[in-house]
Amino acid sequence: MLRYDPLKSWEENLHRSPDEKDIVEAAQPVPEFPGDWHWCGLPVNSPLGVPAGPLLNGNWLRYYATLGFDILVYKTVRSAARACYPLPNLVPVNVDTTKPLPAEVPGMDSMAGTWAVSFGMPCVSPDEWRRDIERTVPLLPQGKILVVSVVGSAPPITDRACDMEQSLEQLAEDYAQCAHWAVESGAHGVEANFSCPNVATADGQLYQDSNASRLVSQRIRDAIGDRPLVLKIGHVTSREHARELIRAVGPIVDGLAMTNTITARVTSDRGDLLFGGQLRGISGEGIRHQSIEQIARFRSVLTEETATVPSRPNNRSGRGQGGEDSERPVTPTRAGASPLWRLTDLIGVGGIVTAEHVCQYLRAGASSVAIATAAMIDPRIAIQIREQAGAPND
Repeated sequence: MLRYDPLKSWEENLHRSPDEKDIVEAAQPVPEFPGDWHWCGLPVNSPLGVPAGPLLNGNWLRYYATLGFDILVYKTVRSAARACYPLPNLVPVNVDTTKPLPAEVPGMDSMAGTWAVSFGMPCVSPDEWRRDIERTVPLLPQGKILVVSVVGSAPPITDRACDMEQSLEQLAEDYAQCAHWAVESGAHGVEANFSCPNVATADGQLYQDSNASRLVSQRIRDAIGDRPLVLKIGHVTSREHARELIRAVGPIVDGLAMTNTITARVTSDRGDLLFGGQLRGISGEGIRHQSIEQIARFRSVLTEETATVPSRPNNRSGRGQGGEDSERPVTPTRAGASPLWRLTDLIGVGGIVTAEHVCQYLRAGASSVAIATAAMIDPRIAIQIREQAGAPND
């Protein structure tokens, strides 16, 4: 079965994407996932998704759509093409999945469920990804949605005292431009990546600054109207930080996706630091427990914050799979207007391999989940999870 090859470059994997024959041959009966599911108000067949990363283009996305995934997040796009970091982009690491991730993890030769990720958010040109999304959206069956992950490209700062505010404004505009293009191309929703652990620029750390998160989120909201908007965030360990972020973006965004890896330094079998000693995001089973804890933390705070706040009307039930609204979109909340709450969804990401892991996330407060590492290793993982979820209890 076709899958991502960690020994090949990102560009090679992009160009060896499934063709029509591969997609047709991959199609098979998919067991139903029990329950009634939505993603930010849009009906979906299950809570199972693929986060930004594995779905490099429309053909990879359609391939995974035939294999039981319903919330399909298109690889993070930019306003200009960008090359990938050099190989290795994925390094298996040896971790104890029952304990919190340590600050330093040893690399290993074989994959045991957890790896270090080092891509740097590469991207093809906007003309290419926009055409690809336009072509892909109409080909998705009912109950499946295409969400586009976007990131702004931070301009260089020459004078920190003078340029920080201007740089943030430019970054916000770049996010908004990408999001507008995504929606214009037919995306059912937008995910703004506010957390890439493998870049040192502001776009990779936005979630750590609540005020900056609010500004950029509002600029994106202004650009996409009522289309669903999710922020992807990194590891948050304190209720205070969670509360600040929720209060800052709650009236603007519809969901938060977490956890976008947990950082650590990676060593070789000789003890040398890999990746020049820089932190890299660790993904897979080694972060599952901490990510579930984060979902529970955010759901608890979100429940407290929304106890007396009216929710915003949901006009999305009639949205077609091609991205058109059957009802007039509600005007987004603007500065100075009466704030109405939007944030309801929490998307759990990290270490999911079984139906029980999905249930653990849902019990902790997740609205849906996304599977990357296990899906890259075994593209049939969603079918296996569906079979487990539908099996009678002993």
